[in-house]
Amino acid sequence: MNRLTQNLSLRRCRLGFSLIELLVVIGIIGLLVALLLPAIQSARESARRTACANNLRQIGVGLLHYHESLETFPTGCVDHRSFVDGGRQLAWSALLLPFIEQKSVYDMLDLSQGFDSPANAKGAAQVLSVYVCPSNPRDSMLVDGRAACDYGGIYGERLVSNPVFPNGTMLYSDPVCIRDITDGTSTTLIVAEDGQSEDMQWINGLNVFEQSYAINHAPLGENEIRSMHSGGGAHGVFCDGSVRYLLETIDVHVLAAICTRAQGEIVPPF
Repeated sequence: MNRLTQNLSLRRCRLGFSLIELLVVIGIIGLLVALLLPAIQSARESARRTACANNLRQIGVGLLHYHESLETFPTGCVDHRSFVDGGRQLAWSALLLPFIEQKSVYDMLDLSQGFDSPANAKGAAQVLSVYVCPSNPRDSMLVDGRAACDYGGIYGERLVSNPVFPNGTMLYSDPVCIRDITDGTSTTLIVAEDGQSEDMQWINGLNVFEQSYAINHAPLGENEIRSMHSGGGAHGVFCDGSVRYLLETIDVHVLAAICTRAQGEIVPPF
C-alpha cells in the first residue's frame, strides 16, 4: 500500500463517530429535549387557555345578542325535572345556538320535546368546539350519546348565603334581564368553566349550578367553577360580555358576590 492509499484509508476511518462521541451527542440531544419540553408544554397550555377564553368570549357575545333580540338572557334550564315531572330540561346553551353561529345545529332540534328525546338525539350528539375546553382531557366527547359541555350557567351561590335561593343569572324557568342585575353587569358572572364535570351536556339543563366551594376545590361529581388549566384558576364570562381568569385564591366573599345579581355587595378589585 503506497502512502497516498494509506492516507485515504485513514481519512475514511475518521469520517465515522466513535462510540464515545455518539454517546456524547445523544446525551446533549437528551439534555436539550429535557430543557425544551417544559417550555413546549407551557406554550401549548397557554394556547389552550387562550382558546378556552375565546370560547367564553363567543358565548358572552352570543348572550348579549340573545338579550338584544329577546330582552332577556336565556333561561338557565327550561322545565327542570326536579320541579316539572317529565319536563324538557333544556339548557341555556341549547337556546343560545342561533346566536353563536350554530343555527344549523339548532334547526336539528325539536325544543318542544325533552333533551333526551329520540327526536333530539342527532342534534344533541353534535360536538361543538365552542362548548369544549381544549385543556380538559376526555376519553369521549359524548356523555350518554350527547355532546359534552365544559361551561355552566351560574344559578347562584351558597358560599355565604343560607338558606339557598336562586340569586344568580341562570335560573330554572325564569329568564333574567339586565335591569334585574342591580349589582352591575361587569361584576356579575353568568357562565363559567366546569372542566371536571362528568355529566354536563350542552343540551341538558343540568349545566346550571350554584357555587358552594372555592374555585377548583369542589369534590368530583359536584358541578362547580373549576378547570384543568395551569395557573390555579378558571375562566368566567360576566354579564357585560367580558371574560376574566378567576384565581382559586379569590376571597370566598368576593366569589359569592360575583355569583349573585342583586345582593347589593360592593365588589373590590379581583
